[in-house]
Amino acid sequence: MAQNVPTLTAGEGGLSRYLDEIRKFPMLQPQEEYMLAKRYKEHEDPEAAERLVNSHLRLVAKIAMGYRGYGLPIGEVVSEGNVGLMQAVKRFEPDKGFRLATYAMWWIKAAIQEYILRSWSLVKMGTTANQKRLFFNLRRLKGKIQALDEGDLKPEQVAEIATRLGVSEDEVISMNRRLGGDASLNAPVRAEADAGEWQDWLVDEGESQETLLANQEELDMRRQLLSDAMDVLNDRERRIFEARRLSEDPMTLEDLSGEFGVSRERVRQIEVRAFEKVQKAVRNSARSKELPAA
Repeated sequence: MAQNVPTLTAGEGGLSRYLDEIRKFPMLQPQEEYMLAKRYKEHEDPEAAERLVNSHLRLVAKIAMGYRGYGLPIGEVVSEGNVGLMQAVKRFEPDKGFRLATYAMWWIKAAIQEYILRSWSLVKMGTTANQKRLFFNLRRLKGKIQALDEGDLKPEQVAEIATRLGVSEDEVISMNRRLGGDASLNAPVRAEADAGEWQDWLVDEGESQETLLANQEELDMRRQLLSDAMDVLNDRERRIFEARRLSEDPMTLEDLSGEFGVSRERVRQIEVRAFEKVQKAVRNSARSKELPAA
């Protein structure tokens, strides 16, 4: 799929050249996007897939730039995001009524985050759901509470972040110390040309490739279950469910009540009902496929 995707080369000016190149690809109008997606879905037309991918490379680059603070080569982050985009194009269902960008955004972020987690696992980055949420949200929350100083957080700051993310205070302290340096794993150990990089000296104590592949396949299946289950929601339920349950930075009940012109309590009721409907749909689908639903 999409063999002619531009590559981001290393070195000075590589990023600028790549951004200039992908800006040349035109944005697709809704009907044009729909027809291309139908062509790929029904006939596996490689040209249609390539046009869909290339027209969304700017979206990948924009998302990738948000992950520049993790000390990893931006070219690799963009490449991983492009892989997520290709997966989204492959699985996109044009008849479900939403744009490819909306669907692809989730896959792009997931691919980039999985790459970052794999890289940081070399230094024993936690991999539980709570630790992942802490890993990707700690900087943002520190900014919100103005915890901008280097070094350890203040006790009240630790307590607030732990409460917001549903993790222990010890986990917050530990993660803050791990991320404090923002040092690249590709940085040389010494100035000598043959000294090697820091990652060459780190032991990978992560899971085997077989386990990682099995986990990835299960994750892909769960993503598909969720995507299919959301068909049971109407437009308002979907909007509220995505904004409250699937967003990295969930909207407040107040904001959504203003958007829909209803009370905060009504928004909360719709959110709960949407979650229950999706949960039931996921369980029914998983049961029919003999898969674990949670």
